[in-house]
Amino acid sequence: MNKDLISIVVPVYGVEGYLDRCITSILMQTYCNFELILVDDGSRDASGRICDEYAMNDSRIIVIHKKNGGLSDARNAGIDISKGKYITFIDSDDYVENDYLEVLHKAIKKNNSDISICSYQSVYENGKILKQNENYCKVLSPEETCEEILYQTNFNVSAWAKMYKIELFSNIRYPVGKIFEDAFTTYKLILKSKSISVDLKICYNYMIRGESILTSSFSEKKLTLIDAYDEMGKEILKKYPNLKMAVNRSKLYANISTLRQMIFIDERLIKKEKVIQKYIRKNYKYILYNKKSSFRDKIAVILISINIDLFKKCWLIYCKKTGRMYN
Repeated sequence: MNKDLISIVVPVYGVEGYLDRCITSILMQTYCNFELILVDDGSRDASGRICDEYAMNDSRIIVIHKKNGGLSDARNAGIDISKGKYITFIDSDDYVENDYLEVLHKAIKKNNSDISICSYQSVYENGKILKQNENYCKVLSPEETCEEILYQTNFNVSAWAKMYKIELFSNIRYPVGKIFEDAFTTYKLILKSKSISVDLKICYNYMIRGESILTSSFSEKKLTLIDAYDEMGKEILKKYPNLKMAVNRSKLYANISTLRQMIFIDERLIKKEKVIQKYIRKNYKYILYNKKSSFRDKIAVILISINIDLFKKCWLIYCKKTGRMYN
C-alpha cells in the first residue's frame, strides 16, 4: 500500500458525456492510496447522479453537491476538505494515464520538492492529438520554473498535470468569479516553493472540445487573460527582476492570444482590437528580438503590427496546415 494519501480534486459541471472516462481513468491508477473529491458545481445534467453512483461503489470517492459558483469555487471546496499530504487537480472532461499519480508522486518524493509536474497532450474531438515535449527530467528552482511558465517552453500555468504539497494552499485559493484562474494562482504556489520536480512523461490528456473558435463565443471577460499576466508578471519581477524579458514576453503573448480569439467573432470589437494592436506595436521587441521566442510568434507580431486582417488570414492558413484550432 502506498503510504502518502493524495487528494484528487475534480470540479464537475455539465460533463455527463465525459465524466465516466475521467473517473474511470482515476480509479485505474497504479498508485492506489488516494481520495477522489468530486465537486458537483450545481450541474443541471446527469453529472451529479453519475458522481453519486461511483461513490456508492468506491469508498475513496467523496462527492460534494453545491450551488454553482464556477471552477475556482469548486476547486476551493475540494481543497477545504482534502486530507491528503499532496493534492492534484483534474478537469472533469479530461482524463489521465494509469501512472499519472505514480509519476508525480515519485518525482515529488524523490527530490523532496513542493511541486511536481508531468507533461500532457491535447486531444481534439476529431481524434487529432498534439503532444508536448517529453524526456525532460529536472529539479528546478522557483525562478527557473517561473521562467518556464512565462515562456511556456515545456509546461504552463495550468493547475492540472501538477502535484502540490497541501501546505502550499494554507493561504492561497483560486479567485472566485474570475476566468483564467490558473494564471492568477499557479505562480503564487511556485513562489512559495523551494524546489519543483519536472518529469515530462505524458500522463495527462487535455480535452479540447469543439472544432474551432467559430463554434464558441468570445466575451469581454476573456480580456481578463491580459490582467492575469500583468498581475503575474508584476509579482514575479518583485522577486526575480532578472526575468524582465520573460515577463514582458508573456504579457505580449497574452495580448496576442486574446486578439487571436477576438478576430473570429461576428461582431468585432474594433476599438479594443486597436488598443491591443497598439500595445503589440509598442512592445514587439520582447518577442521579435528575444532568442527564446518561437519563429511563429515573431511572425505574428510582425503581421499584427502591419495589419490585423492580414494576421487573421495567415493564422487561418497556419491552423489548416498544422491541424490546430483557430484560437
